[in-house]
Amino acid sequence: MAQIGKPYVWGAVGPSSYDCSGLTSAAWAAAGHPIPRTSQAQWGGLTRVSLSSARPGDLIIYYSDATHVGMYIGGGQIVHAPRPGRNITTAPAASMPVLGVVRPGA
Repeated sequence: MAQIGKPYVWGAVGPSSYDCSGLTSAAWAAAGHPIPRTSQAQWGGLTRVSLSSARPGDLIIYYSDATHVGMYIGGGQIVHAPRPGRNITTAPAASMPVLGVVRPGA
């Protein structure tokens, strides 16, 4: 959440800017649990859980080709780095087509 307001930059992994998967991988690395770097690798390599069982810290993967990821923060919201020209922000978890949910460390 401390990254809110920082800019999206494609390929960035922080600390001054992030892309979507750079944000999620940096957050989990900071928590002492490294995860794959890209949204596709996160989708392919982490334990899948149902959307109805999502809990804070889980990653919601978006679009059929797993090209976007946000971190679930509870209350039906995610924190994510949306796209070039935008800053890290919160959004409704259902604001984009959900592919599925993965749980790092599961």
